[in-house]
Amino acid sequence: MRLLERMRKEWFMVGIVLAIAGAKLEPSVGVNGGPLKPEITVSYIAVATIFFNSGLSLKTEELTSALVHIKLHLFIQIFTLAFFPAAIWLFLQLLSITPINEWLLKGLQTVGCMPPPVSSAVILTKAVGGNEAAAIFNSAFGSFLMDGVKIKDDHRGNQSMHSVDFITWISVKVTHISSPPPPGP
Repeated sequence: MRLLERMRKEWFMVGIVLAIAGAKLEPSVGVNGGPLKPEITVSYIAVATIFFNSGLSLKTEELTSALVHIKLHLFIQIFTLAFFPAAIWLFLQLLSITPINEWLLKGLQTVGCMPPPVSSAVILTKAVGGNEAAAIFNSAFGSFLMDGVKIKDDHRGNQSMHSVDFITWISVKVTHISSPPPPGP
């Protein structure tokens, strides 16, 4: 009886474990073009459903109250977009002296600089009884900030607007600066 009660209470974590197990057993279900069509369902339907569901469950007073917590929003944005990427960068400096694949380190650096996914931030905050309105605002605002600046860098160092988000561009620049230049003609 206690196990069943615990599973009901931790339904989200149980669902995550089951989803991971299902993906391990049958990975072809979740690939692009597969039966679940994640290129459509995840990108558009899932995120819209999460925001819609969260919006329905919030009272207008809660959302208004959450918006005026400027110190909270500054802390979350600085932690997410500055402190955490800096901590990841330091961690990657330690990992760079190990025999770990260089491309894995570059991938970790890029992922470490990205804001948390909207779905995870909102659902996990709601699951632990946190300030859901603040989570919705900060998740959406952080994603907006990171997608707001689009920059492309060609091989000669010229920059132009393009569909590469700002954090990925910074990540590539930092990697480029810390890596020796390729041998040239």
